[in-house]
Amino acid sequence: MSWEHSAETFDATCERLVQVTFSDSVKTSGHRMRGVHRVLRWLESFEGDSWQERWVASGSDAFERAWADRVADEITAQCGVSRRTVRNEIQCGSVFLAVADVYRPRLEWLATRWSPFVTDIVAQRRDPDGFAALKTAAGTLWGTPVWRKAAYQIALMVIGKGGGVRDITTGDCLQLRHIEVSVLRKAPTSRTLFYTLLKDLGNFPPDAPATLRSVSTYAGQSSAEELVDRYHVQCRPVRDLFVEYLNERRPALDYNTFEDLSRTLVARFWADLEHHHPGIDSLRLSPETAAAWKERIRTKTVRRRAADGQIVESTAPRLNPGTLLTAVRAFYLDLATWAADEPARWGPWVAPCPVRDSDITPRKHNRRVKARADQRTRERMPTLPFVLRTAELLLRQAQERLAAFRDTPLGARFTVGGETFTKPRASKSGLEPTLATDGSGRRRYLVADENRAFWVWAAIEFFRHTGARIEEMLEISHHSIVQYTLPTTSEVVPLLQIAPSKTDEERLLLVSPELADVLSAMVTRVRDANGTVPLIAAYDQGERRWNPPLPLLFQWRSAGQNRPVSAQTIRKALGETLAASGLTDAAGDPLNYQPHDFRRIFVTDAILSGLPPHIAQVICGHKTITTTMGYKAAYPAEAIEAHRAFLARRRGQRPAEEYRTPTNAEWDAFLGHFERRKLSVGICARAFGTSCIHEHACVRCALLRPDPAQRPRLAEISDNLQARIAEAEREGWLGEIEGLQVSLAGARDKLAQIDAEAARRSTAIHLGMPAFPQIAGRIGTTSASPVPG
Repeated sequence: MSWEHSAETFDATCERLVQVTFSDSVKTSGHRMRGVHRVLRWLESFEGDSWQERWVASGSDAFERAWADRVADEITAQCGVSRRTVRNEIQCGSVFLAVADVYRPRLEWLATRWSPFVTDIVAQRRDPDGFAALKTAAGTLWGTPVWRKAAYQIALMVIGKGGGVRDITTGDCLQLRHIEVSVLRKAPTSRTLFYTLLKDLGNFPPDAPATLRSVSTYAGQSSAEELVDRYHVQCRPVRDLFVEYLNERRPALDYNTFEDLSRTLVARFWADLEHHHPGIDSLRLSPETAAAWKERIRTKTVRRRAADGQIVESTAPRLNPGTLLTAVRAFYLDLATWAADEPARWGPWVAPCPVRDSDITPRKHNRRVKARADQRTRERMPTLPFVLRTAELLLRQAQERLAAFRDTPLGARFTVGGETFTKPRASKSGLEPTLATDGSGRRRYLVADENRAFWVWAAIEFFRHTGARIEEMLEISHHSIVQYTLPTTSEVVPLLQIAPSKTDEERLLLVSPELADVLSAMVTRVRDANGTVPLIAAYDQGERRWNPPLPLLFQWRSAGQNRPVSAQTIRKALGETLAASGLTDAAGDPLNYQPHDFRRIFVTDAILSGLPPHIAQVICGHKTITTTMGYKAAYPAEAIEAHRAFLARRRGQRPAEEYRTPTNAEWDAFLGHFERRKLSVGICARAFGTSCIHEHACVRCALLRPDPAQRPRLAEISDNLQARIAEAEREGWLGEIEGLQVSLAGARDKLAQIDAEAARRSTAIHLGMPAFPQIAGRIGTTSASPVPG
């Protein structure tokens, strides 16, 4: 194999390379050229008509990292120069020769070497037009650290494959990523911007993967044969039976259920039998064998890492062995049923089922599951407002730190929230740094911290207003925000479209003003410079496949690319928020939340607040009658009108005299009630016609709505109560301490309400929707507000 530069003579090659100029010193240039001379002289000792043929004949590609040591030993033995000097020279000279297209090493050899001049020389000498196009495609990323990494990877492919930037193929990119993962041990999901840039450049066909992660990170779906062969079934006929059975069941199952069924039948049933009964080859089990297996599956092996780093195994009761027993029973019954239609295929395997109906009676288990779920909901439902306030506080603190970080000069210190940080000096690229060092010397990625704080806040708000599953939330896109016109009143209402997930049915939710604020903040955050939400492809963990590119709302920018926010990120950030809240459960352990806990809280709160169960079923997309009331197709007009009809029916059951025109005396009494509710620190919210039940202890009363303007007065009351408690403790007036403490707790609660309302108003995003004072005096139906985003 030969080309123009590879076929040059020694003198012609050296003369050409001397003319390549660098911005380094004369000493460094001489060091590099001495390395070129030594490498070329060494290659001349091998047979070949070109430098490439001599390179291949030398076997240099085979010893990658050890190449410099082996060649330095050979050259040192011949010339007697210091081995260290020779090694440094040939390291520099060999890379320079590859960049100059004298020979083309394999990518494995190139990836194990790094040289700062590679990208610049390739861009200037090998393919200036290609790198100019890459610069245009990169846009604002050009010159950033992630761009430099991507450009270096592209330069390596140009060197190793020949040609230019536009000659790089998808296969070349996959090969480089495989080398980086296996040879350099790079994280599989990092450093993939180079593929995106080449795809934007038009290098790849339309059906090429959207990102390298699509083919290099996730394995995708496995076939029934692959799933069964994971567990090394010894009996081949039984192995083939499981493959046929799974293929028969596959069309009716989602992939998660399909994979779990293979694990249950093959690993936990048959592989367990083969382990304890070697040589077993029939589904007809003896009573002793079946009883022993059913006893074994009632426990499971738990592996934990001990303090010394060792893996410790222990056994624990399996929470729901009935699920495994049900799958095995269904397997036996399916074979018996299918044998009636295809006796030659399934008949030989029909056998008495080892799982009896009494073994899987779920009543007791279901009661226990329901009790545990109800207890979790009862524990977490009262704490939800505090969790939300903690998330808002963490977000505000993260935003304050980031704002101060960006306003601080390079190398200077700044203090936020009692923490002192040091901003590093600019990097060589002149770009703004993205991390700071706190007082303990720890590096803090303030941009990433603010990102995580925002998305966990958005997730909590989304969960509590929609009751959606986490996989449904992460698949919400800009297209999911739609409008619907009520056919009866022509009123336009905003709706949120939930994509099919667990029940494989989509549904539509009415967007409340609070949810509209959250969606608007998310859309504003993810929009690019053109005002559009970027299209990104997300991986469906349930189905093990990539979804088509969509304008997802849960996305952020990482390593120069827009990527979806993962469920793992949400769960980890939620755990950090709960740890910061300091909440504990009944046992005193730190309280934890799972994303599905918000769904249970949403349903419980909605039904307790008077929402009909069948409307809650439509909103949540439940499928079975045991969950809410059964599942049916969700039509927005039916759900909205049914709720309004329910309110009308309730109103019709009230006494007719309540809707008569009030007399002047009654109207004066009604207005007087509201005038008498005015207090020094706010407004009493007790209902008309009711008397004060707290003997005018207003600070303690939950019906007091504090006035933000009276915050100083409440603070003064709180300080006075603290002084009175101290006096009572000092004088021994034990009878007054308890009452004063109750009043102090009430005053502090009112102060917290004022602060929370002020924070909410300061961060709210105005959507153009009229406030209550603006519409209270109007008559008729106002026009609907526009959908956010």
